[in-house]
Amino acid sequence: MNEKEQVTKCALVTGGSRGIGKAICIQLAKDSDYHILINYQSNKQAALDTLEAVKEAGGTGEILQFNVVNNEEVKSTLDNWLEHNKNAIIEVIVNNAGITKDGLFMWMTQDDWNNVINTSLNGFFNVTNHLIQKLLVQKYGRIINMVSLSGLKGTAGQTNYSAAKGAVIGATKALAQEIAKRNITVNAVAPGFIKTDMTGDLDEKELKKMVPANRFGNPEEVAHLVSFLASKKSSYITGEVININGGLYS
Repeated sequence: MNEKEQVTKCALVTGGSRGIGKAICIQLAKDSDYHILINYQSNKQAALDTLEAVKEAGGTGEILQFNVVNNEEVKSTLDNWLEHNKNAIIEVIVNNAGITKDGLFMWMTQDDWNNVINTSLNGFFNVTNHLIQKLLVQKYGRIINMVSLSGLKGTAGQTNYSAAKGAVIGATKALAQEIAKRNITVNAVAPGFIKTDMTGDLDEKELKKMVPANRFGNPEEVAHLVSFLASKKSSYITGEVININGGLYS
């Protein structure tokens, strides 16, 4: 067996332990041969549950603990992992980690602003910037940024989250143009109302009336789209923001 055949190709999913992130990890395990790197910040048990589900789906994976906001932690954890896995390459990065701290802007604290911006926007920078050199050398890669309907149209009570996701959308379009010649695509996926912990407090019965499809989406439906964008089948799609929202645009 030559050296090329021994390479372990990996997909890193930040915030991969729950919700949409978990669904993405499981779908990638079903659809690809990628070794799934499940990033989590604090909920180790949830990450282990996701790993178990990945294995049940026929895939392989492991959990990686780091806070995407902490640049030094991101670097040291990923460098340490790469040092111990010299035959591994990360081909797919799914920037999924994100938080909400909703509230009217006039009452918003600086912490609530900074924490949301740091997780979505700086988290994207910290992880992607650290790994981008290797993707460029490999001349292949898939970067998928999880954004939101809020980042496209803005949502009242979510000025911080709308700002964070809107910024990631801009970054997606710019970075896609920089690295397209290296066979690396950069796309964003913008879910609308999806049934997860994050939307658990919302009045689904009332809000689904706004959605032409008349229902909330499931994490698995988002995961199918991400899995397609992570595959070779999507090689001519880059710099795009793909909505998955049941027809809800305004």
